[in-house]
Amino acid sequence: MAKVKSQGAAPQDYTAKNLAVLEGLEAVRKRPGMYIGSNDSRGLMHCLWEIVDNGVDEAFAGFCTEISVTLLADGSAEVRDNGRGIPIDIEKRTKLTGVEVVMTKLHAGGKFDSDSYKVSAGLHGVGVSCVNALSATLTATVYRGGKIVTQIFERGSPQGPQQEVGTSDETGTFVDFQPDPDIFTALTFSFDTLAARMRELAFLNNGLTFHLIDDRSQEPHEEEFCFPGGIKAFVEYLDQNKKALLPSPIYMTKEHNNVPIE
Repeated sequence: MAKVKSQGAAPQDYTAKNLAVLEGLEAVRKRPGMYIGSNDSRGLMHCLWEIVDNGVDEAFAGFCTEISVTLLADGSAEVRDNGRGIPIDIEKRTKLTGVEVVMTKLHAGGKFDSDSYKVSAGLHGVGVSCVNALSATLTATVYRGGKIVTQIFERGSPQGPQQEVGTSDETGTFVDFQPDPDIFTALTFSFDTLAARMRELAFLNNGLTFHLIDDRSQEPHEEEFCFPGGIKAFVEYLDQNKKALLPSPIYMTKEHNNVPIE
């Protein structure tokens, strides 16, 4: 039997000094593929979906009716929703504001609290903090409790405390992020991919309105998706160029264990 020689360091050279301990969001920047799949165009789009899904979760919970995505000329993207807004008060254990907790702490957020969300679509407390870690800059603006507050981050690190910048009766969360060119090999968001995904989300979320705006050219382009018919309208959309066997799709809806089912 042939003896296989080990390559590199001998086993006895493997000691505690060889162990890497990554703190906070450093792990995300070191190995982005573990969190968003890749650092190419797919990973870039995944970042956008994570923020959009937070708005969808607010719609699931009954607090959001509109989500908009704007692609800006500087390569950044802005996602807005009119949900409840990220909490802006102090989280007792970390002594940080809700915004800073959500944006800088992995496995933090309302998705772990069954009283806040029945169901959720994103990475369950990992998504937006990963986006923050992988952004050259990210600005979170929250409308909540009659206040408008904002906080700026660079590569996951807060650039000062949360600031109150105005008052408003509106509620919602606005996230503007610039993907980090040191992380991503592709930096251009695909309008067509976004449009296709947002159309599907509109079909799957009865009555939720999605706005997609492309401000990257001299002639901005905008599309809106809203389908009160839900997945019934989706079936009709798929069958629009076919001869239907039935006059109308068979459609049922029910709530089971506090979760709505279509």
